[in-house]
Amino acid sequence: MVDEKKAIFTIGVAAQMLDVHPRTLRIYEQEGLVKPMRKGKWRYYTLNDIKWIECLREMIHEHGISIAAIKKLLQYTPCWNIAECSFEKRKQCTAFMANGLVPRKIEHAKPRKVERLDRNVA
Repeated sequence: MVDEKKAIFTIGVAAQMLDVHPRTLRIYEQEGLVKPMRKGKWRYYTLNDIKWIECLREMIHEHGISIAAIKKLLQYTPCWNIAECSFEKRKQCTAFMANGLVPRKIEHAKPRKVERLDRNVA
């Protein structure tokens, strides 16, 4: 099994996996949307980076959100709220899983006793 956090893909391989030009990945890096590991002049991407870039591409090309808008929106809300990802897609998302947002069994709350203040109106 490949460690999703291990940077193993060069920019050429990552671009090929994503079916984009390497320049596209450089633009995302310049815009601060992805930060590949650097060794000298070489960039190395993790599997998590690849998944994130797929999500970016979907927001840009399927939802019509500009890079500037994505950057601004990410300051206020997680990416899955921007792209309105389905729950099935969220379960595959490392950012979603890392934030501990996977639903767990909900404990039923015990009913709380509510006190009412009765006022005598004169």
